[in-house]
Amino acid sequence: MLDTSTVILLGRISDAAALPDETVISAITLAELSVGPHVARTDTERAARQAHLQQAESDFDVLAFDAQCARSFGEVAASLRASGRKPAARAYDALIAASAIAYGLPLYSCNPSDFDAIPQLDLRTVPHPDNS
Repeated sequence: MLDTSTVILLGRISDAAALPDETVISAITLAELSVGPHVARTDTERAARQAHLQQAESDFDVLAFDAQCARSFGEVAASLRASGRKPAARAYDALIAASAIAYGLPLYSCNPSDFDAIPQLDLRTVPHPDNS
């Protein structure tokens, strides 16, 4: 499963070996991407974000956030609270992590620190193109 940062940066990632052979995204990633066009400041930015959203919808199977994901979210939120992090501050990330856990999939992220303190998560770091 790819997190939102990885989907956004996908065209700039130079190391294809850092990505899974088969990719899916969570419905939460699609929701997060769907916010983009609505908060864009310019028409050009809005069009680019809309195109990115439509490309993601076309390219990836989207896994539903179901009851098992909701139960996994409880564990994720508890882990974050125990570590001193507030789950509400990174709600999208916590929900995406819960989805990966529930589906038994590793989560590929260009921003692995977004998922600190979630020991149940099989997190795979994808080199961020700006740090290469």
